[in-house]
Amino acid sequence: MEAILEKPKNKQLGDLSDSEMFRHNLSINAQDMNKLCSQLEKMIFIRAVEESIAELVRDGEIKCPCHLSVGQEAIAVGIAQHLNSSDRAFGNHRSHSHFLAMGGDMESLFAEVFGKETGCSKGRGGSMHIYAGEVGFHGSVPIVAGTIPVAVGAALSAKLSGSNAVGVAFFGDGACEEGIVHESLNFASIMKLPMLFVVENNLFSSHLDICLRQPSDSTARFAVAHEMESRVVDGNDVVAVDKAAAELIERARAGHGPGFLEAITYRWLGHVGGNSDIDVGVRRSQSELESWKKRDPISRLYKALEEKGGYTKSKFQDFEKATQNLIKIAIEKARNAPWPKAETLCEHTYDEKVI
Repeated sequence: MEAILEKPKNKQLGDLSDSEMFRHNLSINAQDMNKLCSQLEKMIFIRAVEESIAELVRDGEIKCPCHLSVGQEAIAVGIAQHLNSSDRAFGNHRSHSHFLAMGGDMESLFAEVFGKETGCSKGRGGSMHIYAGEVGFHGSVPIVAGTIPVAVGAALSAKLSGSNAVGVAFFGDGACEEGIVHESLNFASIMKLPMLFVVENNLFSSHLDICLRQPSDSTARFAVAHEMESRVVDGNDVVAVDKAAAELIERARAGHGPGFLEAITYRWLGHVGGNSDIDVGVRRSQSELESWKKRDPISRLYKALEEKGGYTKSKFQDFEKATQNLIKIAIEKARNAPWPKAETLCEHTYDEKVI
């Protein structure tokens, strides 16, 4: 068995999967400084929310399983920049960042993970079943790859209705091992659907390194197989994600078919919960985790902005403080919110407009 695990793998990603590379400040020349500051603050906000959830999980106050994306914030923020409320985006079991980046209400997210009636899914779904259709985020589920064909169906609906909306599916590298992903890629390609497939490749699926599960560490080869336009980027570089998303989404809206965006990143916490687990495969270790933290998407953008005079340390600290105050208020509201009533148990099961 050891001999099998030590067998050399096809490292198509090269430096992108090397924790010691891409630690430099982001290249922001000729970029819109106001947009970059907004993206920085959105990433700070998302991380603060998730770190607060992690603390509540560790303290035992939040009981539902929470899969957190601390360290991966640049992907959701860079893509959400190009989406609107008419689009149809779908997440997975690790979707707080997608929900928040698209404009989902923070207070409703906290209420949901507490299981309260004021939650975004009425307290019935918890962390892995969140919804904010009013901003274009049409839900997440814990079933691996479960929302991908739904997003493709939404893209088909948009095309048939003449809408310029796009379907978006956020999923991880592990989902690429599910058959429905390849059926979805094939269908989207031959139908030239306005669809964006987003793979957040954090190199681990639950507890297994990608090199133990696939013959290559890059999933973009599946886009090539389906003759689909694709981009592979540093997922901890919001500028790179933004640029790639802009190109693929604009192309999809214009009727030129689906796009595939593979963003290479790394989650700082374990597969589920608020702890920095390192027992998630043969390669992950404390030293590797610390090395990846030096590719922090927030600090790389902040340092670049600070260097250009676009964002000061005091402004950073003031924003963090203001964010923490908002989070404290949201948590307290969630604590005091009512529980769902027993007699409403069967409500919100079906779309009443369809029945």
